[in-house]
Amino acid sequence: MARYIGPKTKIARRFGEAIYGADKSLEKRNVPPGQHGLARKRKKVSEYGVQLAEKQKAKYTYGVLEKQFARTYEQAARMGGITGENLLKLLECRLDNVVYRLGMAPTRAAARQLVSHRHICVNGEVVNIPSYALKSGDVVSVREKSKSLEVITDSLAGASKSRYSWLEWDSASKSGKFLQKPEREEIPENIKEQLIVELYSK
Repeated sequence: MARYIGPKTKIARRFGEAIYGADKSLEKRNVPPGQHGLARKRKKVSEYGVQLAEKQKAKYTYGVLEKQFARTYEQAARMGGITGENLLKLLECRLDNVVYRLGMAPTRAAARQLVSHRHICVNGEVVNIPSYALKSGDVVSVREKSKSLEVITDSLAGASKSRYSWLEWDSASKSGKFLQKPEREEIPENIKEQLIVELYSK
């Protein structure tokens, strides 16, 4: 299964943002990784470098590797409308992302593991493909046998009560409905998608 398994704090330090969630190590050392740390910041980054960094940030944020990200971009370009916004909408429709957004898992990586270990159902059927694209009206739920899993109960207990407008949560059945693709202004991620479009347009 293709996924990034390297050091996460190092990646977060590279971008200067907690892209994997709360990180005490990042708070202590919020400087770029490597021997020279802050000294690297003095070097002027090229336009290409800025665009590449934004693409890398989007990839790491959503837990997608290069080939899959490129395929998602191609799909977004074919959809019509604003390609950058389409890209983020497609990434938000991924099953692992929606499991995370519903509060069933504390991170996207944990959500991916729940899906691949067959703890999550879509419309009553077990789905173990993290990249599964949800459609409007799909119901995402915790498998009956898995409802008492500690990682799920702890995550739901600590989940923010302000859910996302494109999702509907039912705490009694531990399930959520995917209402529609979110609009760009509803997606909280700090990603400048236009830079990614410019990179792929070269």
